[in-house]
Amino acid sequence: MAASMKISILERRVLAIAAPAVVELLLTSLTSLVDTIMVGKLGAYAISAVGLTTQPKFILLSVFVALNVGTTALVARFRGQNNKSDADIVTVQSLFLTIGVAGILSVPGFLCARSAVLFMGAGPDTVDAAAGYFRIIMLGFVPTALPLTISALLRGVGETRLSMQYSAAANIVNVIFNYLLIYGHFGFPRLGVEGAAIATVIGNCVASGIALWAILGPRFHRNGKRGSEFVELKLNRWTLTPDFPMLWRLLRVGLPSAAEQAALRVGLLMYTITITGLGTAVFAAHQIVLTILNLSFVTGQAFGIAAASLAGQALGREDPEGAKAAAAASRRIGSVIATVMGILMFLFRRQLVSLFTDDQAIIALGVSIMILTALIQPFQSSFQIYAGALRGAGDSLYPAISLAVGILIIRPVLSYVSITVFGWGLFGAWCALFVDQTVRFGMIRHRFNTGKWLVKKV
Repeated sequence: MAASMKISILERRVLAIAAPAVVELLLTSLTSLVDTIMVGKLGAYAISAVGLTTQPKFILLSVFVALNVGTTALVARFRGQNNKSDADIVTVQSLFLTIGVAGILSVPGFLCARSAVLFMGAGPDTVDAAAGYFRIIMLGFVPTALPLTISALLRGVGETRLSMQYSAAANIVNVIFNYLLIYGHFGFPRLGVEGAAIATVIGNCVASGIALWAILGPRFHRNGKRGSEFVELKLNRWTLTPDFPMLWRLLRVGLPSAAEQAALRVGLLMYTITITGLGTAVFAAHQIVLTILNLSFVTGQAFGIAAASLAGQALGREDPEGAKAAAAASRRIGSVIATVMGILMFLFRRQLVSLFTDDQAIIALGVSIMILTALIQPFQSSFQIYAGALRGAGDSLYPAISLAVGILIIRPVLSYVSITVFGWGLFGAWCALFVDQTVRFGMIRHRFNTGKWLVKKV
């Protein structure tokens, strides 16, 4: 009875962290989608202009994704140890590091906006709009990056509800100002694509303000309004003085994730180039199914966040068995949800693809690929959850290695062979993706089962 009670309590803790994280991740991924949809009435050039900036922006943001892996791992350990003083140092210095790096990156991003969108393939009818959109986004790059770092801090202590709240606020503000500035309603100027960029920056500024408020500490949270109970932006001589050993600990965990992000971008580029040679209609079907697959990442990511937070805190308490149990509970729930999602994707594959197009040839091709997408779900989810547990423990190198093996070697090689040698077309390319996902799952599960991540020093 006691064991089952412990399991149920643990599972409730997992769900308490993962559920808000699902909402937050969906809202974060919807920002660019909302801009794309709301500029759609301006014409095809506007849709292309927004879409062309997506990859350059994500490449720059990947720097912070990597750094934030170290931030989450350290603050989770300190929460487990109840080490508030070191957590305060990590909080302040990670935020200033983010502000500094984002400020530096925004300069070349602004100056090279036109070159960036031309590299992405912008045509004469889209290059000016795309470059203008990207320049405005770069002017607001600091408030774009800042909430990501605060989210990483809050995830380390399991307070994902707070980050969900400011992500929701950012999206609401973005939609309102899109309506006002894209089309010029209620006396506001009609700014078109640039209006969408301004709306995004305003939304990110609101998110930054709410996020900072959430970590200002108990003296600012009165009248029943509460922020974080552990993460606090405490500015004093100790937190403001650069702590190079602490910064190195943060970077030591984050650097493998930086390499992982680089491998991911290169691998996706190679994979995309292979598929573009199959023709416009085939690539359209690929993009539709890939969009559905990318949305399905959210569940695995959310339970990976729960695994990272709870496993990191348990290791901070010197409780390796608790860390294993937290990861196992996260994977157990996540796998059930992923399996159900896979079944629904299989059953409603035609309806899902038909949401994006009326072209029957594209629908037929997309429906055949959706079968593989459904089968991928449990492996994809489990990889993300195990990887989250390892990253929360500070063992970020092995997830990076497994991803590099899958996306830099297995996927491009098998997709090239299946397309050019066997003539399997898009189905062959997605078979390569399926093998990539399953091999990565096998590698990360092996690392998890060895237990070496439980003794990782951060």
